[in-house]
Amino acid sequence: MLEGELAYIEKAQKGDAACFGHLYNHYLPPIYRFIAVKVGTKQEAEDLTHEVFMSAWQKLPQYEAQGFPFSSWLYRIARNRVIDYYRTKKSHVSIDDDQMADNEIFGVQSDAAEALDIGLDLAAIQEAMHALTAEQREVIQLRFMSDLSPAEIAKVLGKREGAVRIIQHRALIKLKACIGEKE
Repeated sequence: MLEGELAYIEKAQKGDAACFGHLYNHYLPPIYRFIAVKVGTKQEAEDLTHEVFMSAWQKLPQYEAQGFPFSSWLYRIARNRVIDYYRTKKSHVSIDDDQMADNEIFGVQSDAAEALDIGLDLAAIQEAMHALTAEQREVIQLRFMSDLSPAEIAKVLGKREGAVRIIQHRALIKLKACIGEKE
C-alpha cells in the first residue's frame, strides 16, 4: 500500500492528475506484471495496462474505499480487461503461454536470473502450473506473484475469502504433487 494513499485518492477524485500520477507510478509495475503473465506479448500487456489505468481514471469519482487497498480495485479492473481481451480476440491463444519462463515478466533481469541458483527447474514449475485449473492458476499468480492477501484476491475474483483459501490450498497440493513426480 502506498503511504498516504487515501489522500492521493481523494485528491485524484477531485481531478488532481498529479495525485493520480503518484498512484499510477506506484501500481504500474505490479499491474503490468499481472497482465503480462496472462497475455502473449509485451505490446499487448502494455496496451491493456494503459487501458486499465485509463479506466481507473475515468471511474475514480465513483470509487469508494471498502476496507481493501486501492490495488484490489485496480487488479479487478485488470482481470476484467484481460477477460474482455480474450473474449474479443478472434484467434485462440492460451493465457498460459511460455511467458511464465520469461524472466522479464517476473522483474528479474536475464543475466541475474542465470546467476541465481534457486534450485528449482522453471520448466517443471511451468508444467505443474498447466496442471492447475484456470481459477487455481489465477489465485496462485495473485497470491505469490502479485503478493495479494486472500481477502484482496477474494475482492478481485468476486469470491469469499474462505473459497480463495481453499482454492489456494488445493492448488498448492496439486503443484507439490506434480513437482514431486518430476523429482
